[in-house]
Amino acid sequence: MSEILIIGGGIMGMAIALELRSQGAEVTILSRNFKEAATHAAAGMLAPQAEGIAPGPMLDLCLQSRAFYGGWCDRIEEITGAKTGYWGCGILAPVYTLPQNNSDYWLDRDSIHQFQPGLSDEVGGGYWYPEDGQVDNRALAQALWLAMQKVGVNVREGVEVHQIQHHRAKINCVETNRGTHTAQHYILATGAWSQELLPIPVYPKKGQMLSLRVPQNILASFPLHRVLFGSHIYIVPRQDGRIIIGATSEDVGFTPKNTARGIQSLLNETIRLYPQLKDFAIEELWWGYRPTTPDELPILGTSPYENLTLATGHHRNGILLAPITGLLITKLIGEGKLEPLLPHFHYSRFSDRV
Repeated sequence: MSEILIIGGGIMGMAIALELRSQGAEVTILSRNFKEAATHAAAGMLAPQAEGIAPGPMLDLCLQSRAFYGGWCDRIEEITGAKTGYWGCGILAPVYTLPQNNSDYWLDRDSIHQFQPGLSDEVGGGYWYPEDGQVDNRALAQALWLAMQKVGVNVREGVEVHQIQHHRAKINCVETNRGTHTAQHYILATGAWSQELLPIPVYPKKGQMLSLRVPQNILASFPLHRVLFGSHIYIVPRQDGRIIIGATSEDVGFTPKNTARGIQSLLNETIRLYPQLKDFAIEELWWGYRPTTPDELPILGTSPYENLTLATGHHRNGILLAPITGLLITKLIGEGKLEPLLPHFHYSRFSDRV
């Protein structure tokens, strides 16, 4: 018997566990396969403005989480001594076709090419978002995993939940490949796999990605030190010379592996935006599954069961939204406090599908 049982060991489950544990709760995480979590497949962009999220609750949620990010990473690094790769590098969004209306973030053609050398001659302008940034998602995942051990979260790796057992409006237990687990309260944070356990509209959207490596002999002088967020591509330079390229967006279920067409499309768009990258070595190819909902917004908060809370469906913003999700879910469970933003992401907006 655990006080709180979190199903899912990705960034969302870990962020919630860290926050709950800091409030004194006894927490257990059940993780099927830590390395399969979407956390590892992401690019780590913190890009609420660059992504052009429309004003409203989702943008408010993202901006709040971005504001927390630096301090949240500092806290994790202090607990573990491990680096998270948080970098407030800003994000540049170049465009080929000039918009009808410019904003305060707009850079004209001359300005953007002076600001960021190496862009394609096709780039006619763009937007500079200095408050956006990035985190090394893989480093963050490892640091969070270590933090779980340090603060006393009971982490059970290799435990696959087969079924959630309930009676009327209450969860009784979860059946797993390693026996039955019970708790006073349960949290579902299983990302793209959520629908395997509950009839909620969360489904996988596959993303293919790759990384390049800046040649060692030009690393010190290579001028790309900020994220490039193009119309069909994003280029995320890490401080160690790795460059993350992403991502396709495919409705193919859990179909695995990279494809020639997917990787070719990424490379074509990359070279078009930043031509010098055509000569850089390909270091790695991979894929992952975004947990997507019909409106591409997360499902957060209470569920049809009085002792089950939902934290899933974050689509392409899971890394960004981890700190705020951990905080909101902890306040809801620990204090019974419903923050004003939470109702906008309640599962009941899909009542015709649940």
